[in-house]
Amino acid sequence: MNVNSSEQFDAILIGVGQAGNPLASALAHQGWKIAVIERKYVGGTCVNVGCTPTKTLIASAQVAFQARRAAEFGVETGEVRVDLKKAMERKNKMIETSRQKIEDNLTQTENLTLMYGEARFSGFRQVDVTSSDDQKRTLTANFIFINTGGRPTTPDIAGLDQVPWLTSDSILDLEQLPDHLIILGGGYISLEFGQMFRRFGSQVTIIEPGEQLLSREDKDVADEISTILEEEGIEIRLNTEVQRISRATDGTLELQLSTDQGAARLSGSHLLVAVGRTPNTQSLNLAATGVETDDKGYIQVNNHLETTQRGIYALGDCKGGPEFTHISYDDFRVVQQNLLESGHASIADRPVPYTVFTDPQLGRIGLSEQEAAKQGKSFKVAKVPMSIVARAQHLSQTKGFMKVIVDAQTDQLLGAAILGTEGGEIMSMLQIAMMGQLPYQRLRDAIFAHPLLAESFSVLFSKMEEES
Repeated sequence: MNVNSSEQFDAILIGVGQAGNPLASALAHQGWKIAVIERKYVGGTCVNVGCTPTKTLIASAQVAFQARRAAEFGVETGEVRVDLKKAMERKNKMIETSRQKIEDNLTQTENLTLMYGEARFSGFRQVDVTSSDDQKRTLTANFIFINTGGRPTTPDIAGLDQVPWLTSDSILDLEQLPDHLIILGGGYISLEFGQMFRRFGSQVTIIEPGEQLLSREDKDVADEISTILEEEGIEIRLNTEVQRISRATDGTLELQLSTDQGAARLSGSHLLVAVGRTPNTQSLNLAATGVETDDKGYIQVNNHLETTQRGIYALGDCKGGPEFTHISYDDFRVVQQNLLESGHASIADRPVPYTVFTDPQLGRIGLSEQEAAKQGKSFKVAKVPMSIVARAQHLSQTKGFMKVIVDAQTDQLLGAAILGTEGGEIMSMLQIAMMGQLPYQRLRDAIFAHPLLAESFSVLFSKMEEES
């Protein structure tokens, strides 16, 4: 191994995700000498195995689904068949284009050095970078930003290590359609992949140990999503745990299950394990620099994203909390404002909007009904089905509902769950209203163009009086 002497930088960024990438550029443009370390690919989870590939594939699945419904719209088509290899090629092109743009920007930015390799702390504010050809560089800096993201969690299930199984990363490399895809976990990732592969043509079974899908959502939301997925032919098994997994001589995967009705067995061709995420912090040797983590490996930070060691920050998924691309990007804004603009930005009490890209989408902002009740809020709820929305009727996209939570004293929006066509976009409009502190009556009485989805706010918020 060739060891070079220490190289001094103003800042070191470990990982180039949705926080690290813009932060590196912002610091370099201010004249900081920056070192950016990436293990394999720039862009982080979002570009490589998250938003970009999954939403691209979901779009392919949506086209297939709509094509099969063509007769409802008076359109004649032939047999609809999905070429998974071509869908994956389209996805790969999207990834490569995004990744290349980021790499080009970093390599062309003055004051910035991009290096590929494994980063590991070797002392306080000192990082060793070992490349794939076993060359090592030792870097030091007064500021270090950790943006290493996370990876799919491997659960402790008997026999799992003896069979082939997929993660939300590796399933993106399939070129042949599974005959029967079994998915462990009933969270956001599971539902998106489950509906996607069902629409591609696979038989799909989702196994969830809890009493409902999407455990953090209100029960009526989870139940409605379950109904929608089941209507598309997806089998959902709640209150079910996997005891053991084995492989038959013909390659079929055999699962021994424990259910609220007793023991059961299930077989399938492929297994997707989607039971959570684990932070990429174990290999960093954080102990060498005194940065503390919790028992799951998430880096502990204060409201300004500084770790337990001054000058060392953690951004994005590796610090825990809401693991969304837009939250990671907001982490960048917090650090940028505080370090470069003498600001006082904080992550405390920031809103966390998100969208589950099932079809229809689930757009969520603020408090759910169960969260509002747990906090002891005095609130009112209004809810209307998407089937009464004119635009949804025109599109034959009438599944789902809109639900809002309003403070009973102030008439301010506390939260919303929009399960319907373009649910994320409708939710974002309500988020803007919350940012502007508009009382719900302003939305009830507003004039929106007909026939848009937003026009339904009039009916939705009129329900507030009827149900209060």
